[in-house]
Amino acid sequence: MSATVATPRLAPQRRPVRAWWRDAAGLTAWFSLLFATALWVSGRGLQQLGSPAGFLTSAGRLCGLLSADLLLLQVLLMARIPWVERSYGQDQLARRHRLAGFSSIVLMIAHVVLISLGYAATDRSGLVAEVWSLVTTYPGMLLATAGTGALIMVAATSVRAARRRLRYESWHLLHLYAYLGAGLALPHQLWTGADFTASPTATVFWWTAYAAAAGAVLVFRLGRPVWLNARHRLVVERVVREGRGVVSVYLRGRRLDRLPVSAGQFFVWRFFPGPGWTRGKPFSLSAAPNGDRLRITAKDLGPGSRRLAALVPGTRALFEGPYGRLTGTVRKGPKLAMFASGIGITPLRALLAELSYQPDGAVLLYRAGRPDELLFRRELEDLAVRRGVRIHYLVGRRSRDRSSWLPAGYAPAADDAVLHDLVPGIADHDVYVCGPDAWTAAVVGSARRAGVPADRVHSERFAW
Repeated sequence: MSATVATPRLAPQRRPVRAWWRDAAGLTAWFSLLFATALWVSGRGLQQLGSPAGFLTSAGRLCGLLSADLLLLQVLLMARIPWVERSYGQDQLARRHRLAGFSSIVLMIAHVVLISLGYAATDRSGLVAEVWSLVTTYPGMLLATAGTGALIMVAATSVRAARRRLRYESWHLLHLYAYLGAGLALPHQLWTGADFTASPTATVFWWTAYAAAAGAVLVFRLGRPVWLNARHRLVVERVVREGRGVVSVYLRGRRLDRLPVSAGQFFVWRFFPGPGWTRGKPFSLSAAPNGDRLRITAKDLGPGSRRLAALVPGTRALFEGPYGRLTGTVRKGPKLAMFASGIGITPLRALLAELSYQPDGAVLLYRAGRPDELLFRRELEDLAVRRGVRIHYLVGRRSRDRSSWLPAGYAPAADDAVLHDLVPGIADHDVYVCGPDAWTAAVVGSARRAGVPADRVHSERFAW
């Protein structure tokens, strides 16, 4: 295809990331956990620790309170709240979401076990009989049991070994049961949880927390995507083959100059109608948004990406986003060093077109196994001529005897020495990295050893 260069950008710029947003979000999360613990203390939680039965019951209460709070926090973490997402980025949010989720499940199981043991010790009954009595006679417990089962299923399918065996689309569908689990737990907490209703303060806190979580999901996971899709009405304009197993999809719509998206970001896409349209798939923009069209590029890595090649003009595109903070808003200085491997070139290609820099102020290091795997070569070389981007194509097989971001042909030299040679003064550059996880980690490690400050190294992946 002929070289394509983005026209001057018309879409509104994203607001810069403010440092206090991240701090405020983190402090709010910790405050909620401390407040939940304070509610337990005010409910005589410490005094009840004196006897064996009281210890089990009181410890179970504390585990239940912390589990409920973490459950709501993990919902908020992935509710796509714009200022939270811009502060952390999706990969960091996903890590915190998993940590909160697994901690919540462990505490929930501890809550069930400890409360059952404590009640059994108090009533001098068998454990099985006590559990049966709790589930069948206490208000809301049947719903809570079903909710616990749903949450355990979500946790089990989120373990790394299980995620590797699942397609993203299948995992995402199963993960939606977390909302069901949280909803089913609410009646039990409000009907039988003394710590939830013991005081007006506790009641206000828990109702506010549940309302915030539910409101964030309704507004940012449902309402905002519906509004943006109705406003912009994206459709497929054409599909272009870029290389072996790689296609680009060009999309047009209405009022795209008012879509607040930046180069480096991604959307979750669905194409309607057609098989599998309900299952979203994340793809980054591969060209800088120009207020007129959008472009995404994907490699055939499964049914979701493979379907792009079969799209016909006029197909409706449904999207969620934009997401991600691998944008110019995190940039610290005037010089840029871009590191791409394989399909990871897509967001960096868009950034090179959108960001401002002086001639010779940007360098791209592009890793590929073979020359025919280098994407957008004409476009990149046009940027080299027009804007002075220095490009190094790092082509060749992987090194087998060491973990390196360089091809095997560079093996006699240390990675750091090659980096200094290819990018003189690397410590003065903002480093953007996109590629496979192990390769990205190797680049980041090399850049840090070369003296690049941590706040100038920018990498992000779509994490799940």
